[in-house]
Amino acid sequence: MDEIIRKVESEYRRSDLPDIRPGDTVRVHWRIAEFRRDNKTGAVDVKTRVQVFEGTVIALQGKGLNRRIVVRKISHGVPVERIFPIHSPYLEKLERVNRAKVRKAKLYYLRHKVGRAARLKIIRENQGKR
Repeated sequence: MDEIIRKVESEYRRSDLPDIRPGDTVRVHWRIAEFRRDNKTGAVDVKTRVQVFEGTVIALQGKGLNRRIVVRKISHGVPVERIFPIHSPYLEKLERVNRAKVRKAKLYYLRHKVGRAARLKIIRENQGKR
């Protein structure tokens, strides 16, 4: 049974995603469909655009095709959290901006921290030897 499920899921699974962990700062490019109805004719106009959401990954949830990331950011002083299914066809691109040193798998404690207290220690990658 598991082999059948894996075969069916394999065509929907994305392989172009970077290695994402809690504490990473990511930039999620998400495709959004906007609907506009003309009142006179009743026609529906559909426009799609890509919206970028940049924030810190505070949790990874699920497995397989149900894998999701919880991304948190502060926008104009208001905390915003969004859950993105990473194998969704609406996900255009997922970029890792920074990686931070964390010691927990779920960073829910950041919800109670504000400002400087919510900072994570950034790890510098690709350091060449001097």
